[in-house]
Amino acid sequence: MKPDLTASKERSERGADQLGVVTAEQVQAAFDDPKLANVLYHDWEAQTYDQKWSISFDERCIDYARGRFELIAGTVGWPYANALELGCGTGFFSLNLKQAGVLDRVSVTDISSGMVAAAQDNARGLGFEIDGRVADAESIPYPDDSFDVVVGHAILHHIPDVERALREVLRVLKPGGRFVFAGEPTKAGDAIARRLSRATWWAATRATRLPMLADWRRPQQELDESSAAAALESVVDLHTFAPARLRRMGLAAGGVDVVVRTEELTAAWYGWPARTLEYAVSQDKLGWGWAMFGYRAWQRLAALDAAVFAKFVPAGLFYNALITGNKA
Repeated sequence: MKPDLTASKERSERGADQLGVVTAEQVQAAFDDPKLANVLYHDWEAQTYDQKWSISFDERCIDYARGRFELIAGTVGWPYANALELGCGTGFFSLNLKQAGVLDRVSVTDISSGMVAAAQDNARGLGFEIDGRVADAESIPYPDDSFDVVVGHAILHHIPDVERALREVLRVLKPGGRFVFAGEPTKAGDAIARRLSRATWWAATRATRLPMLADWRRPQQELDESSAAAALESVVDLHTFAPARLRRMGLAAGGVDVVVRTEELTAAWYGWPARTLEYAVSQDKLGWGWAMFGYRAWQRLAALDAAVFAKFVPAGLFYNALITGNKA
């Protein structure tokens, strides 16, 4: 039986004032309702999500977003006149793609009202407005043939029925329209990244207990909340993908010219521990210099992965899967 999304949202809203700390009872309830888990987790994370994942709307993330789109879908058709971002989060993908000249008019949806509000606030901060709607990805609240492109970043693995969501994506696309999803974890790549992240968290939180590193330690309450977030992440992350299986999903949903590529091998082995370290230590110890250093290091490793390792390492061992296709 499918969960009642309306009831899930109402339950989330009733508990919104208590979401500063996610309780064991909330996590336990979420195990039986993945959509409720996504609402709880993403509403709670909305105000700190950009900081947690080093999201910005400047050169660093504009280049990243444009690069992911170009890697899987090329540059033909830019700018797409009317775009929808599915599972927008704080607007990282679509807003940076708009700034990069890939998209023109942007609409966004997310199952979390907190995330939709954050995306709209970020857009206003950049000087433009976007249409935002709280919505289930398996039931997109727009008419048939509405958009030239539908995009998403790290969203498909949160959706219970991915094929159904892709059918909805194709429904709202205009004939010949394109979908582009990036940042989806592969099965093997995700297993490696999670092990590296857990090891980094363990090492960093213990090293900062030493007297000479005490001022690097985050307050215990923040560490406890991070642990609670990690517990909810295990609920909201529903899938990892084998590249061939992800392509079959796109085709089964009705897409044509469906292509899947993967990226990030050594870049992921570096990137995930680096992100974990950022969230494990006091935030005033790491700043813009660290962010740019981390990004440049990631860029160099990603280039190495593409130029060297992609020639002989199986695609499924890379961390990120990207998929594109068209509506007939």
